[in-house]
Amino acid sequence: MGKALVILNCVLLGIGNCGGPLMSRLYYNNGGKSVWLSSFLETGGFPLMLIPLLFCFLNRRRNHGRNSDGNAGVILMKPRLFMGAAVSGLLTGVDDYIYAYGLSFLPVSTASLIIASQLAFTAFFAFFLVKQKFTPFSINAIVLLTLGAGVLALHTASDIPANETKKQYVTGFVLTVGAAVLYAFVLPLIELSYKKARQTISYDVVLEFQFVMCFFATLFCFAGMLISGDFKMIPKEAETFQLGPSLYYVVLVGASLMWQCFFLGAIGVIFCASSLVSGILIAVLLPVTEVLAVVFYHETFSSEKGVSLVLSLWGFASYFYGEAKAGKAEKDGLIHEETEMGRLPGP
Repeated sequence: MGKALVILNCVLLGIGNCGGPLMSRLYYNNGGKSVWLSSFLETGGFPLMLIPLLFCFLNRRRNHGRNSDGNAGVILMKPRLFMGAAVSGLLTGVDDYIYAYGLSFLPVSTASLIIASQLAFTAFFAFFLVKQKFTPFSINAIVLLTLGAGVLALHTASDIPANETKKQYVTGFVLTVGAAVLYAFVLPLIELSYKKARQTISYDVVLEFQFVMCFFATLFCFAGMLISGDFKMIPKEAETFQLGPSLYYVVLVGASLMWQCFFLGAIGVIFCASSLVSGILIAVLLPVTEVLAVVFYHETFSSEKGVSLVLSLWGFASYFYGEAKAGKAEKDGLIHEETEMGRLPGP
């Protein structure tokens, strides 16, 4: 069950990490202009979480009846963890808006590679918030993935979309970096919330955490849409959408589903491993997103993107080689310890 859960969350993270930016860019490419709506969609699919939560609740009732606290078991989260989810959600809402604003000015391939810089900031915050331990291989991976994102900043003129100015491009670049930094803080904050919860963290609790976090993030974006009046724009925007009104709503629903997969996968990987591993997987999947953007949206593949791609793949290989080596050393150590114990004379 443990390995299956890890694989499930990695798959969800992969689908969301690649599909979310592509769907959001599809919205902008075909006439969508509302940044608040785009940010709202990033967590707006949270009601879908009620389905697995219902199954988890019914399973608990069937197997255990009532939980150890004597409650009916509808909600497992305690107030301390609920507050952690609420704070993480509000920060995620801010991050959603900054990212959506930045993506409105950038090609998906460029935005995705910029997000790779998130890994260095995740490592920095993880070190101070959750005392993350590093190996030479993980440090090497962080440096390579961050350098890969930094290469893009050296030459940007050839990557500016035809309908945008250089000022808008630079604005999008800076905002996307800001979004990477903020979400890099949110990932270790979620891990810290788990550690400080003073309760057992099961996957049921992780699902509840996801629901509450996305609820508060969506609430923040919902307030922004009310203030800006973007709700009134939706019918008009649907009529002028280049793919047609019907596909306009399909794109909105599709984006919401993709981003929900991303957030569920991200916090699931934190539960199964750590915030650093979640950040590394996000960075590792960026080359896939870049290739898909080039295929579907015919975005340019410059030499800078090629260098960035190579550095990202090198960082990926470095990290997982280090993990495999550490795992083998640990396994060999356990075998050696068991062998030595077997040689000890009996009483």
